[in-house]
Amino acid sequence: MPSLRVPCVLMRGGTSRGPFFLADDLPRAIDERDAFLLAAMGSGHELQIDGIGGGNSLTSKVAIVGPASVKGADVDYLFAQVKVTEAVVDTSPNCGNMLAGVGPFAIEAGLVRAAHGTTLVRIHNVNTGKLIEARVATPDGYVTYDGDAAIDGVPGTAAAVELAFLNAAGSKTGKLLPTGAAVEKIDGIEVTCIDAATPLVIVRARDFGKSGHERPDELDADRAFLRRLEAVRIAAGERMGLCNVANLVIPKPVLISEPARGGTICARYFVPHSCHKSLAVTGAVGLATACATPGTIAQQLAGGLSRPASVRIEHPSGALDVRLEAQDGSNETVAFVVRTARRLFDGFVYAPVAALQDEYRARSSAELVAV
Repeated sequence: MPSLRVPCVLMRGGTSRGPFFLADDLPRAIDERDAFLLAAMGSGHELQIDGIGGGNSLTSKVAIVGPASVKGADVDYLFAQVKVTEAVVDTSPNCGNMLAGVGPFAIEAGLVRAAHGTTLVRIHNVNTGKLIEARVATPDGYVTYDGDAAIDGVPGTAAAVELAFLNAAGSKTGKLLPTGAAVEKIDGIEVTCIDAATPLVIVRARDFGKSGHERPDELDADRAFLRRLEAVRIAAGERMGLCNVANLVIPKPVLISEPARGGTICARYFVPHSCHKSLAVTGAVGLATACATPGTIAQQLAGGLSRPASVRIEHPSGALDVRLEAQDGSNETVAFVVRTARRLFDGFVYAPVAALQDEYRARSSAELVAV
């Protein structure tokens, strides 16, 4: 049976991994694009055994990169969370870990000209409409992945990719506090609903009978806890104006507790139906922003922070640091995070033509190969 062959680069971005595609290499129609991504990743099977997905939400992610469509940006970046066992492609959230690979990928793909030393890549996140600046190490005018930056959750060291999230508030809802309140109650539990880089519903671990220092597998094994957390998440999504979020990955639930290793706060971040092995970058930006937003339960726990502030968030694999500053000339917050990335391999990904819809299937025979 013939398969469709599409150029692809597999990259690690932060603590996530997935294929990076040029937008022009994928179908323009959303349903055709999503059909291809599901077939390419092997979704519908817990191991994604018939595709290049890794059988985990952290390794079933896709970055689609192309020329900028807005003023002030160098490239567009559309993130897609491809469900593992379901035929669902969710483009409602951003992913800050995959974002770490966008700058290096764009430079090596010829979308951005490299400077000598460090190259600034201004990224328009199509999912949220927000701009992020990435500073990529380019000694001698070429991307390097070698360096001495270490991030918890990834072995070894690599070149630092510095990310600056500009005007992150209201990424999906248009408001930092979408419900208008810093604290409210859902099913008798105090929550903070906040939207900075990604929508979050923040809750105290103790209100769910947890310490907040459990291992991810311990939390995932408690089905009654997960059902209760999901009920709060769905109710929060409605209050935040996101309507029925049962089939969306936002808002993300976050359990917070007192730090145990000298940090500012401890977090268990959900994606949203299982606990993250470390912490999403967008989730870290949102939680750090909450730590410096008056009245939130995160600010109460963090000791009443205000900008400028350095926030260290403890997570299951270590800690993640976020620096919050006021943007020049405005009251908007800029959040700075350091990540790393690595190009793993490049080539082509193949997807069965039968899995695609008619119009995409009708591509020229020159793009089809027999396998």
